[in-house]
Amino acid sequence: MKDQRKVQRAIRKRRSARTRKALRVTETRPRLSIFRSLKHIYGQIIDTNGRILASASDAQLEGKKSKGVAAAKIVGKLLAEKAVAKKIQRVVFDKSHYKYHGRVRAFAEGAREGGLEF
Repeated sequence: MKDQRKVQRAIRKRRSARTRKALRVTETRPRLSIFRSLKHIYGQIIDTNGRILASASDAQLEGKKSKGVAAAKIVGKLLAEKAVAKKIQRVVFDKSHYKYHGRVRAFAEGAREGGLEF
């Protein structure tokens, strides 16, 4: 069982590196990175030096009882609003090793609705 987890972790790491290698991150187009756990979803906009310019998560949604896809869409909009306030309109979407499906897709759609272009 432990060996299987190590293999799965290595596969995810390789897949993340492969998708990240294909991204064209520049000074004018920072990277929008996403992390999805079993309970939460997080998003960060990271520049070429590795500094976090804006971030959002569903833990910041105070008083809202939405979960899953609905929460991901709201978090995407929240992150886009923070980015637009810092004059960031164009980003490169880094989905890491996740499939563009479900919560990841809803997050991306919410970010687009919030004003980000990718």
